[in-house]
Amino acid sequence: MLTGFLAASTGCWALDAAREDAGTLVRETVYNELHDHDRHGYWRYWVQQHTQNGTRMEEQVETVDGPVGRLLLENGQPLDEQGEQLERSKLVTLRNSPSEQANRRQAYHEDEQRIGRVLALLPDAFTYQDAGIENNRRHLRFVPNPKYSAHSMEARVFHQLSGDLWIDVRMKRLHRLEGRLNDDVSFGYGMLGRVNKGGWFRLVRTQVADNEWKTERLEVHMSGKALLLKTIDHDTSEVRGGFEAVPPAMTFQQGLKVLEQTVAARQAAMATGHVSPAALVVERTSGPGQ
Repeated sequence: MLTGFLAASTGCWALDAAREDAGTLVRETVYNELHDHDRHGYWRYWVQQHTQNGTRMEEQVETVDGPVGRLLLENGQPLDEQGEQLERSKLVTLRNSPSEQANRRQAYHEDEQRIGRVLALLPDAFTYQDAGIENNRRHLRFVPNPKYSAHSMEARVFHQLSGDLWIDVRMKRLHRLEGRLNDDVSFGYGMLGRVNKGGWFRLVRTQVADNEWKTERLEVHMSGKALLLKTIDHDTSEVRGGFEAVPPAMTFQQGLKVLEQTVAARQAAMATGHVSPAALVVERTSGPGQ
């Protein structure tokens, strides 16, 4: 009986979501995302980064002033004693350096503001076309809205993307967003800079608690030239997992203590064979449409 009721309820959510105006759905979803940003919980998790030299995996703990992290694996292997000493030294420096803490705090808040500005563009900068319901997520395809006028370089680049958006129909939360730059974007007729066509990004979000969503995968691959021939090379590839809640609004000092405990527990589990480093490695994905 309960199973049938849940199935029927899920069907109603999907049906309502399929009937709702796409623009309204996107606007309500962005509202939820931006307001969640203001009152979200705090978490610890591992982050795997793909670089030109291989993979790096670190543990991160969120604090009120941004995350603190410590390298755990490099190319799938635990650090040697020299690497361990270097990581310990970095954390001691952070713990004792108000200026480095201030720099991290500023960088974190700038990143948060940038994410908010990009999300705020979604309702107006694009037009949307339905592509169906997939696993209780509404799939929308988007192209630049010709009526939208971008007022910053950041907005101009984002506005030229075309791609796909998946929205959780029950909670109206962003599940997946990906796009590709189909044309070069020039500034000052190319004299101030250019972002090359073919660049792409992917953002995947996952539900980690009743009302909490976190970024599970982030891919950003853009290139071009800026003023004075400076090369623009934004190449980010991250996967996150193992989300566990931590006390809210911790300071850097409190977060570092939790981080040290988390790393010690992870290292002990690997040393006793309870967790295999290889089990944590996630393959890098290709771009949209590839």
